[in-house]
Amino acid sequence: MKILLLIVGVLLQVQISAAADHAKVPNDQKAILVTGASSGIGRNIAETLAEDGYFVYAGARKQADIDALSKLTNVQGIRLDVTVQADIDNAVATVEKSGRGLYGLVNNAGVVMLKPLIEATEEDMQFIMDVNVFGPYRITKAFAPLIIESKGRITSISSIAAFGAASLLGPYSISKAAVETYSDVLASELKQFGVGVSVIEPGNYQSDVFKNMHQRLAKEAQSDPTTQYAKAYQAMANFSAADRSAHKEPDDVTAAVKDALFTDQPKRRYMVTPNENESRYTLAAVMRLIAQLNEGQLYKYDDKTLVTMLQAQLDKTK
Repeated sequence: MKILLLIVGVLLQVQISAAADHAKVPNDQKAILVTGASSGIGRNIAETLAEDGYFVYAGARKQADIDALSKLTNVQGIRLDVTVQADIDNAVATVEKSGRGLYGLVNNAGVVMLKPLIEATEEDMQFIMDVNVFGPYRITKAFAPLIIESKGRITSISSIAAFGAASLLGPYSISKAAVETYSDVLASELKQFGVGVSVIEPGNYQSDVFKNMHQRLAKEAQSDPTTQYAKAYQAMANFSAADRSAHKEPDDVTAAVKDALFTDQPKRRYMVTPNENESRYTLAAVMRLIAQLNEGQLYKYDDKTLVTMLQAQLDKTK
């Protein structure tokens, strides 16, 4: 009888130990949280990371999207509206309870708004900033302890629109410019903890965002007949309604995210455009800013000095 009890005890101990080992999860399967993972760039990132063997917490707002994401291997869909603190708190609790820890965070959730700045309401501006700027701020602050513990990586999705100025794009460009500065400061503050911070600036890739944009633009033009920007609305509506079937899938954006998350020496910025025109446009906008800053200032540099300063920065990236 004593022998039988001893055997049962040993078996129970083995089962408990096995359960504990299962709960710990192998350290080589890094866990990544991706916000806004229901479609577009976020879905592409989540699916690719999962296929590569990483475990992905995929944030979405709608239950149907959460269920669809959870059906994927290595993916757990979680309810996560980046403007709702209760959702964020619950997401943190879910990740902590799983025992996997958290190595990477991809702040991808975002919205697009196209309105002239002198006609956009304060509510309009609050809405886009709440999602595009305060969203990454809230998510990063909430998950920072887990990322610091794993000496992991934080990557935020910005846009080339952060560097260029165009009619109707003001609210969106302002929000993405804020993400750029936020990422720079965050990188400086988290460096002491061994956490890497990067920002991705995609151009125009295949996405449903343009279908949604076209519908919103048509609605805006109809709902506000007094707008002084009817021609700009129409031009943007025509652009968004154009056939985009030839546009690239956002695989290049996902590749940049992977590099930012897992390479030994991640870059601070990853500009990813589907064609040379968008790359040239973005770099020209940054160079124009440098020229404008230098123009007429008390300690103005001559052209040769500016070129030398640029070359010094280029040398640092080699």
